[in-house]
Amino acid sequence: MGELELGAGPPEPQVPPEPDEWMRRLSTLPLLYQPGERWLYNTGADVLGVLIARAAGQPLEEFLSTRVFEPLGMVDTGFSTAHVDRLGSCYATDPETGKRRMYDPPTGQWATPPAFPSGGGGLVSTLDDMHVFGRMLLAGGRLRDGSRLLSRASVETMTTDHIGVERGAAGPSPDGAQGWGFGVGVQIRRRGLGPTVGSYGWAGGLGSSWANDPGKDLVGIVLTTDMFVTAFPPPAIIQDFWACVYAAIED
Repeated sequence: MGELELGAGPPEPQVPPEPDEWMRRLSTLPLLYQPGERWLYNTGADVLGVLIARAAGQPLEEFLSTRVFEPLGMVDTGFSTAHVDRLGSCYATDPETGKRRMYDPPTGQWATPPAFPSGGGGLVSTLDDMHVFGRMLLAGGRLRDGSRLLSRASVETMTTDHIGVERGAAGPSPDGAQGWGFGVGVQIRRRGLGPTVGSYGWAGGLGSSWANDPGKDLVGIVLTTDMFVTAFPPPAIIQDFWACVYAAIED
């Protein structure tokens, strides 16, 4: 996938081609496993993004804007931003040497729209926008004015483990603490002072972590400018954030 420039590694939104060409190149590759045989991250979400655009008859970025971002009031979320003065530089750390380098400057790959809007990631957003999205899910799909964006059944299905981690299937975390719903990790077993069982969310490799905890009526978000060195475990600052959040809760 890397050789075909399909976006298989760290996010590089200006590398993959437009959706039809992306699908054509992807179709030349064999399946690693048959559907349902095991969980893999995250090419299926990119394919889903293309299918949504085709079914809706409009580009994915327009669909997300009109159906999700605008109703929620997520005014700063999209696949790029013209307000580069509000972007921070993204940094990467060499796992072998420990040296830190700039991965992407504010005027870099998120300053212009990509040819391939990814269904698997690559959005630019803010703390406020992510918070209102999290609150909508925590409210069972309702907007702040009480109107409904998603059905409660959709949210419940989205946030339920569908791969059978409790029965021994491999999930997104090597220690088996997380299952997978529709686009979010689902906490099956608590890890330290992190999110409790039933929480859901995801950590982005460019330095973000978000989770909803329905049992605590909690939306937790931390945004950093440092890429993860490894997918698991997350960086110490992310683990410390969640430990501090739960340590501060008074039942």
